[in-house]
Amino acid sequence: MGRLFGTDGVRGLAGVDITADLALRLAHAAALVLGRNARGESRRATAIVARDPRVSGEFISAAVSAGLAAAGVDVLDAGVIPTPAAAYLVADTGADFGVMVSASHNPAPDNGIKFFAEGGRKLPDDVEDAIEAAMTLPPVAVTGHEVGRIRRFADAEDRYLVHLLGTLEGTSLAGLTVVLDCAHGAASGISPDAFTAAGAKIVVIGNEPDGMNINDGVGSTYLGPLKAAVLEHGADLGIAHDGDADRCLAVDASGNEIDGDRIMAILALSMSRRGKLDKNTLVATVMSNLGLMLAMSDNGIDVIQTGVGDRYVLEAINEHGYSLGGEQSGHVIMSEFATTGDGILTGLHIAAEIVRSGKTLTELGECMKVYPQVLVNVRGVDRSRATSDEVLQQAVHQAEEALAGQGRVLLRPSGTEPVVRVMVEAAEEEQAQQLADDLAAIVKERLAV
Repeated sequence: MGRLFGTDGVRGLAGVDITADLALRLAHAAALVLGRNARGESRRATAIVARDPRVSGEFISAAVSAGLAAAGVDVLDAGVIPTPAAAYLVADTGADFGVMVSASHNPAPDNGIKFFAEGGRKLPDDVEDAIEAAMTLPPVAVTGHEVGRIRRFADAEDRYLVHLLGTLEGTSLAGLTVVLDCAHGAASGISPDAFTAAGAKIVVIGNEPDGMNINDGVGSTYLGPLKAAVLEHGADLGIAHDGDADRCLAVDASGNEIDGDRIMAILALSMSRRGKLDKNTLVATVMSNLGLMLAMSDNGIDVIQTGVGDRYVLEAINEHGYSLGGEQSGHVIMSEFATTGDGILTGLHIAAEIVRSGKTLTELGECMKVYPQVLVNVRGVDRSRATSDEVLQQAVHQAEEALAGQGRVLLRPSGTEPVVRVMVEAAEEEQAQQLADDLAAIVKERLAV
């Protein structure tokens, strides 16, 4: 049996992989590991429990709360709120840890369980492993007054909203028209409230969650409806969230996508000018576009690159004290205000930069040139030999020479399946596609199983 925890908690098909029994046992184990003080002694702990609006979240969050309370943990049930709101509330209330029930951008039948440590931070691998190991221990039997209480966290949304608005430091969005796509997810209530309170005129789509329509043809993975709404209403910009609102992609007034790389470029330049970009450094993954690296270099901003996954971006931010990082997918982390990616926070600050600069989002996005990027997934191969096969490495070197400094090649074995990903960037899409196809053919030949 493989490791229970993946790159972002425990995730799978609700009712099959993520069952009530698993949720209860996982929560009980988390109580044993996370409900301890600095000396490792068990104590009465408090946990925030929240979920996105998918229907299975109702029974899963109930099972999580039951498992925690049965182990003597007091539960504050925050109901349906974004993942970054749950993380913020763990820190804001001084709770010992938090649990978010969500499968993020996945379709409605999926669900997941992720934990936040004290302070609202993601768990390191060793703590996740400790929780998984604790699932094999006999359950803790608490009775009487030692049993945890489950209470409704009545002002959870309001506290998060006040926090979001406070990050704008008085910048009003008055005069802007913003279309919000809430993906029928956890942002459906709070994102419209936040932008309205900040002064923007809003048009909202994807804000009618019914438990089964989350991410269904809307949100950050389906930008078509948002682009159409921006053009229809003559809006200044559009903001797309995913199901749990930890991502943000944008659309300019002409209906053009502004992806996570461009969002990071816009925010990095703004923060650098205002002296808010710590160590004048941006953290991005190896999959970020070459254009982002060149734009930052042209403006004297350093870029630290990590492995793929927002957890690796967070690790670099926390270890070295950086203030901005993220992924092309729209996970953007502004560490002054959040301990995880926050799509509503990101959207507010994109809009605020339009106001501060007096530029359109189109003009702001011109700060970087997007290089054509071609990704080919080669399946059914031995990914373990991807970095050691000499013929393949020579082919990569030759492709890099063909690009003559005007592009890059990335050969990356998947961490979870027999797939090798070939990514090529070049000034011209035709060259990028040709080199990627050629390398993919060599991968298939050399790494055949």
